[in-house]
Amino acid sequence: MQITSKFTTAVHILTCIDVFSSQMRVTSEFLSGSTGVNAVIIRNVLAQLKAAGIVSTRQGSGGAHLARPLNAITLYDIYQAVDCVDDDGLFHFHENPNAECPVGRNIHKVMDNRLSAVQTALENELKKTTLAEIVSDTKNIIESE
Repeated sequence: MQITSKFTTAVHILTCIDVFSSQMRVTSEFLSGSTGVNAVIIRNVLAQLKAAGIVSTRQGSGGAHLARPLNAITLYDIYQAVDCVDDDGLFHFHENPNAECPVGRNIHKVMDNRLSAVQTALENELKKTTLAEIVSDTKNIIESE
């Protein structure tokens, strides 16, 4: 599978923005400390989320803010925003299966549709979960600690 950690980093960032924005400026440095990810990478992910209309940012004293309501952001929106999967999809085949081998010659015929179905199922599941659910569950766990 080829999903990068940018997806879970983005979910972490967005959750922090909601949890902390009423208390403080949520900066890339703060987010870096929470995620354990370099602030440069955080800024790159924020830029992708901003381009997708999920966050708004203001340099200097502004920090990051959600640009849409939590219930209007799905995990699929985040997945799409941060380009965590390239144009070839989740699964990548080895480049040169041997056409002289009966398995090598037919493996794509056997696997391509199945792998496409798996990716579609994953994406459909991501569409079912909103950031509101993630934030709510996170806040419930924090309150129970």
